[in-house]
Amino acid sequence: MLTRQDCEARDRADPLAPLREQFVLPEGVIYLDGNSLGVLPRATPARIREVVECEWGQDLIRSWNTAGWIHLPHRVGAKIARLVGAEAGELTAADSTSVNLYKVLVAASRLAQADAPERRVILSERSNFPTDLYIAQSVAQELGWALELVEADEIEARLGPDVAVLMLTHVNYRTGRMHDMAVLTRRAHETGALAIWDLAHSAGAVPVDLKGCDADFAIGCGYKYLNGGPGAPAFVWVHPRHADRFWQPLAGWMGHASPFEFTPDYKPAAGIARYLCGTPPILSMAALECGVDTVLAAEPLGGMAALREKSLALTQLFMDLVEERCAGHGLALVSPREDALRGSQVCLTREEGGYAIVQALIARGVIGDFRAGDARMPDILRFGFTPLYCRHVDVWDAVEHLRAVLESGEWRRPEFNQRHAVT
Repeated sequence: MLTRQDCEARDRADPLAPLREQFVLPEGVIYLDGNSLGVLPRATPARIREVVECEWGQDLIRSWNTAGWIHLPHRVGAKIARLVGAEAGELTAADSTSVNLYKVLVAASRLAQADAPERRVILSERSNFPTDLYIAQSVAQELGWALELVEADEIEARLGPDVAVLMLTHVNYRTGRMHDMAVLTRRAHETGALAIWDLAHSAGAVPVDLKGCDADFAIGCGYKYLNGGPGAPAFVWVHPRHADRFWQPLAGWMGHASPFEFTPDYKPAAGIARYLCGTPPILSMAALECGVDTVLAAEPLGGMAALREKSLALTQLFMDLVEERCAGHGLALVSPREDALRGSQVCLTREEGGYAIVQALIARGVIGDFRAGDARMPDILRFGFTPLYCRHVDVWDAVEHLRAVLESGEWRRPEFNQRHAVT
């Protein structure tokens, strides 16, 4: 039977252990919510101070040139590209995930209208993240198309001659289930559809190979596994075969071929540069670069493959310990047990008290989160395992706290059953 000492031994043998030193980790906190908001990199405060006090405070507007502010979206984008199987110059950091999804959905629909006007369906997974579905619903309404939602196991069978765009999140935010990007992209192309991938729960957590999978478009988030800070800029990638065919719908001045010529008519920049829109948020972009650098720091130690190996070990350990030490307390596993199907999170469900259990854990310093269910899906207790800073001993201690919360019934206390605005 595994012991806490065994977990400590695994941490001593972990080649990725030094990466934890890159982060500010509060004493007494076990942080299992990096899939929702990454931890603060130690380098970020000093970098932000430098931008504020020197670049902005002293050089003022000259910093667009002298500090390279104008190039930040593409510079950071080139770093993110290394994590998702894209090339420098194909991916840029900009705006939010929702805004970028709108850009690529409209661009994809214009491609479909030009190449296959009979196709008028956007296909997605029923349990996709709501913002993705809301944006898709908006685009479908604008076009007079239909947004059709199916279960994960029904996607391949539903692809057909009326589907213009397949839009999926690589790792499901509720369950942690990971789609096979290569298989589903190939199947979409075989049936004549374009494939858009949301990498919000993938980039920096699991290996992604956009070019190798021949995806068409991708967007992703900067504040989860990329550790860019709350509300960090997102990113957008377009396969080079599509990048110059159409404008994206938010034709702002930063996406112009020559923004400082100030012409009254829009001429789109070449390639991914046209997917910029307004002026980039320099403070947030600088923080995002610090976060991305923490992930790139794993490259000499095996890169994304090594991070994935540790992630799988951590999530497997959590599942095994919950099954062993929390048996009889009504917990059920929602995330897949198969490594190939599981992202970097583990999701549990319980018929009663899910929200309150998470709140009781947070009061003990074990931070996960809760996602409400609906008629089709149960409430979710969600725990993310970021291999850059999570340890095996953290997993052990988190499960011990979970066991104590369940055995003592402390989750029944009124303060833990009071819903907050953010869950």
